[in-house]
Amino acid sequence: MSWAQSILFVLVLGCEAAVRASKMKYHDQYVGKGVGPDPCYNENGTPKRCVPDFVNAAFGKRVEASSTCGAEPEHYCKSSKDKTGEITRHCFVCDASNPKYSFPPEFLTDLNNPSNVTCWMSKTYSAVQYPANVTLTLSLDKKFELTYISLQFCSARPHSMAILKSVDYGKTWTPFQYYSNDCKKMYNKPARSQATKANEQEALCSEAYSNIDPFTGARVAYSTLEGRPSGQDFENSPVLQDWVTATDIKVEFHKLNTLGDEVKDDDGAKKSYYYSLSDFAVGGRCKCNGHASSCIMGKDGRLTCDCKHNTAGYDCEKCQVFHYDRPWQRASGREANECVACNCNLHARRCRFNMELYQLSGYKSGGVCLMCKHNTAGRNCNYCKEGYYRDKSKAITHRMACKACSCHPVGALGKFCNQTTGQCPCKDGVTGLTCNRCAKGYQQSTSTIAPCIKKHDSPQVKPWMKVTDSSNRGVDKSEEFKQTGHHDNNVDTRHAGVPKPVSNESRRPVSRPEEVDKAPVDCGKCQKRVRKLTLRKFCRRDFAFLAQILSRDFDDTWVKFTVSIEVTYRKGAPERSARKAEALLWLPKADLACKCPKVRVGRKYLFVGKSRPEDKIRPGYVVDRSTTVLRSRDKWQRRLRQFVEREMNGEC
Repeated sequence: MSWAQSILFVLVLGCEAAVRASKMKYHDQYVGKGVGPDPCYNENGTPKRCVPDFVNAAFGKRVEASSTCGAEPEHYCKSSKDKTGEITRHCFVCDASNPKYSFPPEFLTDLNNPSNVTCWMSKTYSAVQYPANVTLTLSLDKKFELTYISLQFCSARPHSMAILKSVDYGKTWTPFQYYSNDCKKMYNKPARSQATKANEQEALCSEAYSNIDPFTGARVAYSTLEGRPSGQDFENSPVLQDWVTATDIKVEFHKLNTLGDEVKDDDGAKKSYYYSLSDFAVGGRCKCNGHASSCIMGKDGRLTCDCKHNTAGYDCEKCQVFHYDRPWQRASGREANECVACNCNLHARRCRFNMELYQLSGYKSGGVCLMCKHNTAGRNCNYCKEGYYRDKSKAITHRMACKACSCHPVGALGKFCNQTTGQCPCKDGVTGLTCNRCAKGYQQSTSTIAPCIKKHDSPQVKPWMKVTDSSNRGVDKSEEFKQTGHHDNNVDTRHAGVPKPVSNESRRPVSRPEEVDKAPVDCGKCQKRVRKLTLRKFCRRDFAFLAQILSRDFDDTWVKFTVSIEVTYRKGAPERSARKAEALLWLPKADLACKCPKVRVGRKYLFVGKSRPEDKIRPGYVVDRSTTVLRSRDKWQRRLRQFVEREMNGEC
């Protein structure tokens, strides 16, 4: 016996002993061990290669046999040699309906107890002899990396047989090993060929285990790596890793071994030739590619690796979702090759791998983020998209790290600003971060093409002429021209950003308050965008609710409404409700006079707006012309419910 065969024999016996021990302890071989250090990580948490325990993968599995005796009661005989060397036969009955005389294929993968041997048996000579054959098919239900396949016979070993494997759950089959008394004749293969680097995945044929003697108890053990040149460096040989991988094993018995007496008209001789095995063992490990230390039953009832290192799949053969910063690789003794999450700065949930970028990075990073949110863009969602610029006061991972440019529609040359500074491209004579005011030495004109002109090119504007500015970023808040007699530099943004000439009716000195009181309120126009409700607007608001107006009271410069809140879609600041079902709304008198918003007692409205720090001095909600106020309709309520669901899904 060679040293390799000796080692294989020890492995087979060791595996059988382990299975017997586990059976006695009522312990399933795939159940994880007790709580302890994770074999897939070092003490400091560094990933390392790990593999599941070595097991008999065939134990307890179902074997399909193409031929089994006893479907109808039949006789079979056992051959043995007496003390003089003469062949003697003793005949018995095989009857599948009687457990005492049945030999089902389930006996092949049960507990192999030498003191109580159970055997599977095929039909006798006439039904199975060449060119007929008998097959045993074992499904492992998962990919395993096999070390050996062991067959222990109750009958004599066959004249010729083949072991095949499948890696696609029995769809296709590949020869693993041949055994025959005549390899050339039966399989057209040389008897003593050897595997080389060029043919490491080729099935060989052996004549060493095909003798008829002994008549019972012989074992044929096939080692998957024996004689393979790369067997000593298995972890670095993808060819052999594929070679030892299998989901199913098939044994084909092609020809019975006989003494030659079957040609005589001796019924007892023919009934003594059949195929019979007591044990069909397959030693190996659950294939997890070095990324799991155990296999467990998955939710779908299939055996699967308990994957670590951010890997996934039945065999840990791929990376988890969003862990595509480098390509999946099998773990080795030197590198765990764990999967790495894409760096999307918390602005994306999906990414993909790009090999070209991975190579250009020096094989460090190849992840490309998909569908960047929060107005970000780039491979890593690491800069702001067009129309937005970086808010340096917030980290790049903040959801509000990018601010809208808000370039003035009249004063700016376009909508896009510098993504670093936020500076919009301004027209001649216009300045400001958003191009919202005239530069020094320029004054506002009535032209949208040249909103600011040099002062000596335009007649001087009177000091009592009034101008306002509603821009919310980098704006001079002065509402009157300077008393020095020259025009203030703000661009009028009252009406969609288009400057308007000052009418004669507005030429009213501010020093005469009695005339101002009598003058009509300067309402402007309610912004149409207020009447539009989008997901983007909903996400930026602090409260959203459906309420009925119950009553109205006047208080100084405010109008106080008592409302009954029926549905809350988005909760604002706490402690706002006067009672459980009622709340207060505060609306500036000037806005109410302008019907901006338009609110009437007894009607129901949808309110969507923002809470401001200064609003806390009043108990309730402050509603003004910036608040979205809509008459209650089913379509608006349906849309708000959809927005709430999308917000819960993280789309805000």
